[in-house]
Order: sequence, then C-alpha cells, then structure tokens
Amino acid sequence: MKAINTGRRRFLQHSALGTALAAFPTVLLAGSNSIKRTATVGFKADVEIEFISQPARIPILTNGPATVVQTYSAKLLKGPQQTLQTLPDNYLGPILNFQQGQKVRIFYKNKLSESSIIHWHGLHVPQYSDGHPMYSIEPGEEFVYEFEVVNRAGTSFYHSHSHNLTAEQVYRGLAGMIAVSDNDEKKLELPAGEFDLPLVIQDRSFDANNQLHYVRRMPERMIGFLGDTILVNGKPDAQFGVKSRAYRFRTVNGSNSRIYKLGWDDGTPLTAIGTDGCILAKPESRPYIMLAPGERVDLWLDFSGRPVGSKLVMYSLPFSGTLPIMADRGGMSMMRSRFPQGSKFPIATFEVVEKLGDSPKLPVTLVPFERLTLKDVDNTDAPLPIAISMAPMQPLLGGKSFSLDKVMDFERVKLGSIKLIHIYHDHAGGGHRGMGMQHRKGGEHGGMGMGGMNGGMMDMAHPIHLHGQQYQILRRLTDDVRSKDYETVKNGFIDTGWKDTVLVMPGEEVHIIKPFQDYKGLFLYHCHNLEHEDLGMMRQFLIE
Repeated sequence: MKAINTGRRRFLQHSALGTALAAFPTVLLAGSNSIKRTATVGFKADVEIEFISQPARIPILTNGPATVVQTYSAKLLKGPQQTLQTLPDNYLGPILNFQQGQKVRIFYKNKLSESSIIHWHGLHVPQYSDGHPMYSIEPGEEFVYEFEVVNRAGTSFYHSHSHNLTAEQVYRGLAGMIAVSDNDEKKLELPAGEFDLPLVIQDRSFDANNQLHYVRRMPERMIGFLGDTILVNGKPDAQFGVKSRAYRFRTVNGSNSRIYKLGWDDGTPLTAIGTDGCILAKPESRPYIMLAPGERVDLWLDFSGRPVGSKLVMYSLPFSGTLPIMADRGGMSMMRSRFPQGSKFPIATFEVVEKLGDSPKLPVTLVPFERLTLKDVDNTDAPLPIAISMAPMQPLLGGKSFSLDKVMDFERVKLGSIKLIHIYHDHAGGGHRGMGMQHRKGGEHGGMGMGGMNGGMMDMAHPIHLHGQQYQILRRLTDDVRSKDYETVKNGFIDTGWKDTVLVMPGEEVHIIKPFQDYKGLFLYHCHNLEHEDLGMMRQFLIE
C-alpha cells in the first residue's frame, strides 16, 4: 500500500511527543520522557510477547489473488502457551488471552512503511502503554509496553492508533481480540475451549483484483466507511458448524463506522452475558442487540434441542436514524454500498452438525458488581461536557478538533475522582452549554426534535469511546430523538455493565459516571467512527 502524505504524517508523528512533553512536562515525565524502547528494571513480567506490524498478502476471498494487507504477528517469549491464539491465513492479529493480575511486557516492532502504535482498547493501563498517538513509532523502530492486567473478565480489542492513520490501518488489518479471565468468571463454568469462540465482524470492499478499496472523498469520510462485503473472523460468508449445546461467542464490532443490529432470522431473542470488557451481573435477553464500532458483547448462543442439519442465520436487522437527515433521505448519492447503513443483511450461518445429550445451563446470576450513582461523583452540579457537533466537513468535540498539546479547563481531572459526564449533540458547534449545564427538557425545540430543522440536519449517531478506566451509563435522555427512528434501535442497548464505548443517537443525551483512578496522564476520548477520529473528532483528559 502506498501511504498518503507520508512525509507530512511522519513529521507530525515525529514531533508529537516533543510537543506533548513541552505542554505537560510534569505528568509525562512522571511516566516516560521519551519513546519507551527498553524493559523497565524491576518490572517482573509474567508474560512477554514480541509483536510485529508488517505488510503481507493474505487470501481473504475464495477465488483470485491474495489481498495486500497490514497485519500483526506475534511470538510468545514467556508465559502460558494459551496466551496467543493464532488465526491461520488471516489478516486479523492473534487473539490475546490474559489473566487478571498478570504483568505483561510487549515488544512492539514497526515493520510498516509508515508510523504506527497499538491501543489496547478496553484495558485499563498506564498512559505510556495506552497507545496514545504521541508515542507512534517510525518504520524500523521499537516500543515496549508494560502493564498489569487489572481488568475484570471480559472481551476487549486492540488496534492501531496513530493519528490520521488509525482508520486506514485498522481497515487494512491492524486489529485483534483480547480475552481476559479472572477467578469470578472461572467459578461460573461458562462455555470454554471449542465452545468459546470469537465473532469479529467487519465490512470491507474489494476491487476486481481482490484488493482492498478504501474511501478517499470527504463526503464519504464524513459519513464513515461502509463496505459491501461482510467478514467474520477475517473471512467472508461465515459459517459455523456447531453442536446442540450452548456456546459463548465473543462478538466484536471491528468495523470502521458500520453499526450492526444483531438478531436471528427466526426472531429468537439474543442473550448477552457480557459487554465492553466485563461480565454482566446477570444475563440479559433482547429481541436484537445494537453494536457500534468498538463495542463488544459476549453472547450466550444455545443450540440445544435443534436437530442435526438445522440452520440459523444471524442478521444485521433493519434500522434507521443513524445518519444525517439528508443522507437518510437519499440526499448524498455518492454514498453507495451494497449494504447501506441500517439495511438487512446476513452476518453468519450456524449449522448444527452434531447432537449432544446435555449442555451447560445459563446461570441465573453472573458476576455482581457495585452500581455507581450520583452519590459517588464529586461534580453533580457541574457535569463534564462531551459536546458532539458536525461542522461543515469537520466533526468536533466541544467545538474543537484534536490538539495534542492542549486541554480545556474541564478536561483537567484530579486523580482518584469519579465524574459525571454528559454526552450530547451540540447544534451550535461550540460546546457552549459547558459546565453546570442541565439536561434538555421536552418541547424545548418546538417538538421537532434535534433542535428543529435548523441545528440537527447533520446530526448522526456517534460511538463515543473513552480511554482509561471504564464507566457506567447512568441514563439516556430521549426527549429530542427522532422518535420513529429511535423505535428501531431502542430495545437493543445493554447499558447495565461497565462500558468504554457508547452509541449516542441523533438528539440523544447520555449521562455516564466515569472513575479517573490509578494512573496520571493524557487519556483520549473520541468518536469510534474511525473516519471521524482521523478528521479530528478526538480530545483528551489530563489526569493530574
């Protein structure tokens, strides 16, 4: 792949760390004052892995030439053999199987022709191991990650995170799944081994020679990439041969911008046992489950009682209202895809191939945890604002684009605090509601929703991802949503667990409670529509 504006990108990445050090010397010097290239003396690693990003040719489609991709390969240097689970002939990186409490050291080598760095999406790690773009390394360079796995059991995701390069590098293959286990999970005796499987869903487009086609034009990037081929675990036309028993499918939305509404073709409810890196307190069943880019859900799929030869197809079911009004009404004719956002299409087929006599039963309770409330936060009357806006050809947060060396006043957060955060659509585009704002009341916009026909024409759904410690969703305010559209998605949100990514629909306001504990430093928050992120829809908290 030929890099675009390679010289400019390299200059920006090369100068990024120095710029950040000058702006925030105290915090950054406390952790690392340069690109981390050597192991820390005294850090006793339980697991050591050599990680390499490099170009490759992988056979993705059934017929024709192999596809040029960017991929991660890994070699286990120390630790349990099951730490790495390689997917053969696959552009996806290996599955990383971690245990809570393990100390992990990863030696990352960049063998691409452009800068890159890895973000461990969902893991709570120190600043220098979080994949902040200021740590991007150049071709031929190395970076050493060191962290303890403090997360509870669940499913996370890793991927490239160099600024202005994230969307295309992830699209070309730089991503993989992380599975964390702990003692609480082991006590549940959930499906394991061959019955604990990945379900990484992505969309891609290929040209006549089986090569990846990526969007370039600004109108396409403003909506986000939508491919015309659905891949599951790196392969098209996914089919699973299953036995007549229960499975755990760790489901990851690894797409750049596509939102999925997962459901069975026969209307059978879906049961979730985990979301975004944690096991739920109890199983939750839904007629369908919404899954935005960067979100994960652990599904309990039970094929007990189904005869051998029977098939069940998982679809992305129809929904509406996630795109700007003009796009939903066909006003953006350049946005062509065989599967438009919100259309119905198959994800994977499950065929029962063997009859078994028994199956594990779905636990009534899973792993209880403390629910955070307003009594736990220290800013009830002054919630931190994450204001979403879509200026002409520029998606913004707080009315501003990403700046490596700047934070706004409210983005400075005290270490150890627990904050109330309001995520909302800002039609003025200036983040003007600010601190001390109160949520909207019904009727404020004349009953038209989305700020009437004036402010919300470009409103669209945004998956908002916060780095660092995970958070809990307190409530969704839906006074100003497009009600008919919202009806098509509202029953698919699972908001009861710990989260790091939340889909905010047009007109919707989401209140979250987020701890800022354990680590000082700069931690990003951004739209996980990766085209939006690269266009600057990203900011950062400075934890002091």
